[in-house]
Amino acid sequence: MRRRLPATMLLPALDAAQRDRHTGPMCVNYLTPGRRELADHFGVQPPEEDWKEEVWQNYAAPIIVDRGQGPEALLANYGFVPKSHLPPGVRLTTMNARAETAGQLRTYRHAWHAGQFCLVPMQAFFEPCYATGRAERWKIGLASGGPFAVAGLWRSWEEVDGRTTHAFTQLTVNADHHPLMRQMHKPGDEKRSLVIIEPEQCAAWLENRDPELARSWLTLLPAASLHAEPAPRTAPSRRQTPGLFE
Repeated sequence: MRRRLPATMLLPALDAAQRDRHTGPMCVNYLTPGRRELADHFGVQPPEEDWKEEVWQNYAAPIIVDRGQGPEALLANYGFVPKSHLPPGVRLTTMNARAETAGQLRTYRHAWHAGQFCLVPMQAFFEPCYATGRAERWKIGLASGGPFAVAGLWRSWEEVDGRTTHAFTQLTVNADHHPLMRQMHKPGDEKRSLVIIEPEQCAAWLENRDPELARSWLTLLPAASLHAEPAPRTAPSRRQTPGLFE
């Protein structure tokens, strides 16, 4: 039988300010790597299932985990609590989790204290930049142009049809003083950023089961290591394609 989180296990409030305290106003879509990048750059066998090049909430995307036998890629739902597992009438955005509170909030704390850390492979992610005084969609990636991995948490779900599926969230940290990331999001909002894990630290991040040690990896790359540029949309912003749990 599928396990649904009771309403008491989730934040009951639905207004934007309260949702932001839970997940933060952050990146909600990104570009995934292809099969070759997963194999060549990250050294993992790609999942058998297909995924979209650009993903949004409740889309399926590859993550990298270590369940004790080395790094492996799984296809997982972008959002820690998939829509199909929310109690009736509850709406919750769980694509990003604040690292400062992940160990306290009921939604994430079991995964945080169990050391269920994952890597979210990307080519780039998108943020609203307010450097000009109005929101502009910007694409952010490495200055080298190569793929990279973002720190995340993951968990499994049991479905009514007997399948075991997976879901993930991205960990974020404060970026108020980062030269690049502080330009993102509305003036007056706290600035947040995804955390890119350096390649030489990826294996240790996945193997680690100590949440306090994990915090030592949650630092931001220098702005000089990143490249950001305007990326206006050329297609409708609300793409409705089936996710993993639709």
